[in-house]
Amino acid sequence: MALLTEPAPVRTEPPFAQPVLRHPVSTPGWWRDAVGIATWLSMLVVVALWVSGGGAQDLTGWASAITSLGRLTGLISANLLLVQVLLMARIPLVERSYGQDELARRHRLVGFWSFWLMVAHLVAITVGYALSASENVFVQFWQLVVDYPGMLLALVGTLLLVLVVATSIRNARRKLRYESWHLLHLYAYLGVGLAIPHMLWTGQDFLGNPVATTYWWTLWAAAAGSILVWRIGVPLWRSLRHGLRVTEVVRESPDVVSVTMHGRDLDRLPAQAGQFFNWRFLTGSGWTRSHPYSISAAPDGRSLRVTVKDLGDGSHALAAVETGTRVLIEGPYGRLHPGVRTQPKVTLLASGIGISPMRALLEGLPQQPGAVTLIYRARDDADLVLRGEIERIAQRRGARVFYVLGRRLQGRDSWLPEAAAGLSDAEALRQLVPDIASHDVYLCGAPAWMDAAAAAARECGVPASRIHAERFSW
Repeated sequence: MALLTEPAPVRTEPPFAQPVLRHPVSTPGWWRDAVGIATWLSMLVVVALWVSGGGAQDLTGWASAITSLGRLTGLISANLLLVQVLLMARIPLVERSYGQDELARRHRLVGFWSFWLMVAHLVAITVGYALSASENVFVQFWQLVVDYPGMLLALVGTLLLVLVVATSIRNARRKLRYESWHLLHLYAYLGVGLAIPHMLWTGQDFLGNPVATTYWWTLWAAAAGSILVWRIGVPLWRSLRHGLRVTEVVRESPDVVSVTMHGRDLDRLPAQAGQFFNWRFLTGSGWTRSHPYSISAAPDGRSLRVTVKDLGDGSHALAAVETGTRVLIEGPYGRLHPGVRTQPKVTLLASGIGISPMRALLEGLPQQPGAVTLIYRARDDADLVLRGEIERIAQRRGARVFYVLGRRLQGRDSWLPEAAAGLSDAEALRQLVPDIASHDVYLCGAPAWMDAAAAAARECGVPASRIHAERFSW
């Protein structure tokens, strides 16, 4: 069964030296746990503030109990909303601990919980007030919106958050272009901002005592400050300092292009092979929307390169970018880099355009001959992007490269092609890398393909902690 081909490695020179990073991107493992503990502690603080404000004592009658529970759900919702902002504020220690893949998942989970608690808050407060005043629920809701300070702004903010949540549901996201979804998602910040006046003017749980006031102002300041520093300030400073400009655009295949950029002092940019940036190419109207692309060559201190498949408006426009175009950057981001490696041997698994960060890792990973294996899944030879570069790097570094070619296997979730239908996913992986249980495994490709490849690696004995992946699905 012709499942793969393998170019014989020719070792003509010693492994490349890994550039010394002035700003290492790895973080202690305990920091991840500390972030999680801090999040749960913030929830306990909110409940404690509710209790100290008489929330538990109000659970004596129907009207007061419903109103009090409405206050509690509102407090927890507000807390989670700000935690959600902090999760995606690109705070370096948080981002390096979790990676964007895991942060995006937690951001989505926290967002949905915050939204439904906010809905519970609106319903409970309206019903509780209506019971206390013996008023019709709909009349009471109208009175709350019209008569209470800040409530009209809060209602507009809530509707914006409803829009964001509705377009964040997986099926809805698939029907939107990335550019449209990204623009709509930014309304979440406006929604949060419009809710603040209501909290200050009518929320006694926010300002009822000095401890509550200090807590909420600190959390709001941390969220706003993180956005201003890490989403705006640092990216703008790095973009101005390094002055990236496009120097070359190469069409690798009919639907894939590589864009190379040069700039100043790139040796001081804390980027490693396998990471990605959010890029804005200052040409045309689309420059206002950033796009996440992995660097496809190990940073050398002089240039950066991305290799991108035509999958949307932003990636399609790259083929027409002219040399000299100014580029703004946010990053580097992601945990798909040498710093998360734990074992001497590494297997890189790539599918489709997921080869971009893997090509950079093949070049940038410190390695002895035979220590790194690249498995490249593609439909056919014509889809093997960057093949020449990959084989030259493998020859110089003594790495092994396997091409797993063919149409997608039908009838089961698998990382294999039809030609390997007689093998299980784990058997095929062991056939290529018999000692894979002792490897770190890096994955990049379509989400379903990565899930299948990760499951195969775990079945082969690779612990989940040694499987490193980056997802760019939105």
